[in-house]
Amino acid sequence: MPGMSEYFRRNGFWAKRRILPRETRQESVHDMESVTQNAKLSQELQLQQLRRRCDPKQFAFETTSELEELTEVLGQLRAVDAIEFGIGIRREGYHLFAMGPTGVGKHTIVRRFLDRRAAAEEVPPDWCYVHNFQKPHKPHAIRFPSGQAQKFSQEMERLVEDLRAAIPAAFETDEYRARRHEIDAEFNDRQEKAFGEVRERAAKQEVALIQTPSGGLAFAPMRNGEVIDPETFSKLPEEERRRIETVIRGFQEELEKVIQQMPKLRRDSQHKIRELNRAVTSVAVSALIDELKNEYEKLTEVGKYLAEVEKDIVDNAESFRQPKEGEQVALLGLAVQQGGAAEGALRRYRVNVLIDHSASNGAPVIYEDNLTYNNLVGRIEHLQQMGVLVTDFTLIQAGALHRANGGYLIIEVLKLLQQPFAWHGLKRALRSCEIRTESLGQMFSLISTVSLEPEPIPLDVKVVLLGDRLVYYLLHYFDPDFAELFKVIADFEETIANGSETNLLYARLIGAIARKEDLRPFDRTGVARVIEHGSRLAGDAEKLSIEMQKIADLLREADYWAGKANRKAVKADDVQRAIDTQQYRADRLRKRLQEEVHRGTILIDTAGEKLGQINALSVLQLGDFAFGHPSRITARVRLGAGKVMDIEREVELGGPIHSKGVLILSGFLAGRYVPDKPLSLSASLVFEQSYAGVEGDSASSAELYVLLSALAEVPIRQCIAVTGSVNQHGQVQAIGGVNEKIEGFFDVCKARGLSGEHGVLIPASNVKHLMLRQEVIDTAAAGKFHIHAVETIDQGIEILTGFPAGTRDESGKFPDGSINQRVERRLIEFAECARAFHASAGEEQKEKK
Repeated sequence: MPGMSEYFRRNGFWAKRRILPRETRQESVHDMESVTQNAKLSQELQLQQLRRRCDPKQFAFETTSELEELTEVLGQLRAVDAIEFGIGIRREGYHLFAMGPTGVGKHTIVRRFLDRRAAAEEVPPDWCYVHNFQKPHKPHAIRFPSGQAQKFSQEMERLVEDLRAAIPAAFETDEYRARRHEIDAEFNDRQEKAFGEVRERAAKQEVALIQTPSGGLAFAPMRNGEVIDPETFSKLPEEERRRIETVIRGFQEELEKVIQQMPKLRRDSQHKIRELNRAVTSVAVSALIDELKNEYEKLTEVGKYLAEVEKDIVDNAESFRQPKEGEQVALLGLAVQQGGAAEGALRRYRVNVLIDHSASNGAPVIYEDNLTYNNLVGRIEHLQQMGVLVTDFTLIQAGALHRANGGYLIIEVLKLLQQPFAWHGLKRALRSCEIRTESLGQMFSLISTVSLEPEPIPLDVKVVLLGDRLVYYLLHYFDPDFAELFKVIADFEETIANGSETNLLYARLIGAIARKEDLRPFDRTGVARVIEHGSRLAGDAEKLSIEMQKIADLLREADYWAGKANRKAVKADDVQRAIDTQQYRADRLRKRLQEEVHRGTILIDTAGEKLGQINALSVLQLGDFAFGHPSRITARVRLGAGKVMDIEREVELGGPIHSKGVLILSGFLAGRYVPDKPLSLSASLVFEQSYAGVEGDSASSAELYVLLSALAEVPIRQCIAVTGSVNQHGQVQAIGGVNEKIEGFFDVCKARGLSGEHGVLIPASNVKHLMLRQEVIDTAAAGKFHIHAVETIDQGIEILTGFPAGTRDESGKFPDGSINQRVERRLIEFAECARAFHASAGEEQKEKK
C-alpha cells in the first residue's frame, strides 16, 4: 500500500528479525549456566526410573512345573461377575455382550463358565419335523424328550418297512380273495341280470340280443328261435319289417338305459372293493401303529400325528403294494426295475430329526463360526428332479439357534454383522422367542413360488456376543433393539496391577499355558523376563498385560528357542530371543526409515541448533508392531491477525485431535503474553516430509516449543527430541507410546554416533510408563543418552534452548533475556506494527475522501 513503508520507517516500527549473534547467545548461556544446570539435573531421570525390574529371586520355585494350576481368572473380576449374572438371570432381553480387545481371553473365559453352568442343567428336548397331511407346505414341529426323536424316526422307518410286507400279505389271503370274488360276482350277477331281463323280453318279441364281433351288443330278428340273416329279413313283407324295426328300436332304448346303469353298478362295486381294501389295510396297520401309540401315549402331539399317519396309510395303501425302488419284476420275460414312484410317496412318512440330544450331557453350548443367515436360523434344501427344484419337510436343516436351543450360543459379533440379514434374523428370533426357518427370498417377497413354511419352534436360548468395545457402543447408539436384547455387559480388562502377588499369579498363569500347550517349563529368570515384557505390552511399568494371545505366542516362541539350545527349561535368554526375533520379523519398514534418515533422504538434524525447528516423536502402528520415529516440525512467524495456521489441517492431512492441539497454542499465547494487546502474529506450523495423515496431540508441546523459538528468535538444540501434549496453561500432559518414541530417536542417534548430548523430553506423567529396552538403559548409564521429564513448557524450553523461561515479577514483567520476555517483546512489536498499519490505512482513507 503506498506510503505504508515510509510510515513504518518514520515511526520506527519496521518489523525485522532479531536473531542474537552466536557470541551473545553463548555469553547469555554462560551467565545463566548454574540455573540451567540445576533444572537439567532435577529433570533428568535416574536409571531405576527407566525400567521396572522383576527380580527372579522373589520366586521360591525353580521352574513353573512346581506351581499349582491356576484355577481363577486372572484380573477379570468385573467381567466374571457380569458373566455369572448374565448366565444366571432368566429374563427376556438379558443376553450378554462380552467386550474387550482381541486376545484377552473373552471366548475362553466365557466358554469355561458356560460349560460349567450347562453341565449342571437339564438336557433340552429333541425336535423333529413331520409331514402335514392337511397342508403339506406347512410341516409340523414335534417336541420329544431328549434322545427320543431319533428313536421315533427309526421306529417310523421300521413301521413303513413292516407295512410294505404286511399290507401286500393281507391282500394275498384266501379270505380277502373270497370277499373280493363275492364283490366281483355280485357285480357280474347284477350286470347279467339286467341284460338277461332285456334279452328275455326281446325273445318273446322274436328279437335276439347278440354280441357283435367288435364286442358291442345289438338286436336281430328271429324266426323259430333262429336269428335270420339280412337277406331273409329284406324279403319279409314291408309291414312286418317296420314292425320288427319298431320293436328293435324300443329294445335298443331299453338297452341304453341298462348300459347307463352299468357305471353306477361298477362304482358301487369299486366302492365295496375300496371299503374292503380299507378294512383289510386298517387291520394290518392298526396292529403295528397301536404299538407306537401305546409307547408314546404321553406325548399328545405324537398321538395326533400317528392317527393322521394311520388314516393316510389306509387311504393310500396302494403305495405299499408297489415294488421297492430297485426291485426287479418280470415284464414280457424281461427283468425291469420298479418302485421309484412308491418311494417318493412313502417319503411323507419319514421323520426329519432336526435336533438330537441322545448323546448330550447337560445343556448345549454352541459356538458358530460361519454366521450366514441360513446357518443361524436353519435352511430348506432342494433336490433337482427332471430339471426342476423340489423340496419337502425332510430337507429342512437345523441352524445354530436350533442346536443351541435350551442352552447357550456364542457368536463373534463382527462376523455376524458381516453377513447379510444375519443380525436381523438373530434379533427377530430373540424378540419373538421362536425360530422361523424360511428362505430369504420368501421372507422379503423376492419370489412368488410356493415353498415350505415350517411351523416355528419355540426358542429358549442365552446368546453371548463377543466383540470390541467400539462395536458395542456403535450398536447401542444406532440400533434401538440392541439395548433391549443385550442388557448385560462383561467388560474385560487388558491389564492388571504389577506387584509381588500378581507376579506369582502371573507365574502360575505361565505354567498353566505351558502345560496346556505342552511346552517346556519356565525357570524363574524366564518368568521374570515374561513379566517384564508383560509390562512393556501394557505400556505401563505399574501394569501387566493380560492379553493372553500375545503372551501365549511369546511362550511358544521362547520354547522353540529353548529347544534349539537343547535346554530342558526356558530361560530369560530364550524369552529375549523370542522378543528380538518377533521384532526383527516385523521391522523392515522401521529399518528402511532409519536408513533414509542416515542417508539424508529424510531430513532429521541430531546436532547443532536451529531456529524454529524441532524433532518431534511419533509412533507408527503396523499391525501388531509399533515403532517410534522422529519427525521434523518447523515454524515461521510474521505480523498477522493472531492465527496459528496448521498446514496439515489446511491440506486435510491433519486429524481433528491434532488440529485441536494446534488451536490450543493460540490459547496459550493469548493467555500468557500481552494480555492488554491483540494477538497480532501469523504463524505456520508443519510436519516436514509428511505425506500421510497426522493424528493425535502428542506433538503439541513440540509445536509450542518451536513456535516459542521462532518468536523469541532463540534456536533449539537438535540433539533433543520432544513428545508430549500441552494445555492452555502450559502444562505438559501424558501421551501414548512413550517407550517406542524414545527408542525410535535413540536408534537414529545411535546410527549417527552418540555424542553424550542426545536425549528426549517426555511428560513427567509418563515416567511410570517407562519400560525401555536394555540397550537404551545401558547407554543412559554411560551418560551418552539422557531422558528428561518435564511438567511445564517452561521446564522444557530451558532444556531445549539453554535460556531460562522466566516468570513475571511483582511488576508483572519477565526477566530480561528470558524466553518469555523475548516472546512477549516480539508480540508487542507485532501489535504495535498492526496498530500503526491500521492507523496508516485510516489516514489514507481520509486522504482519498
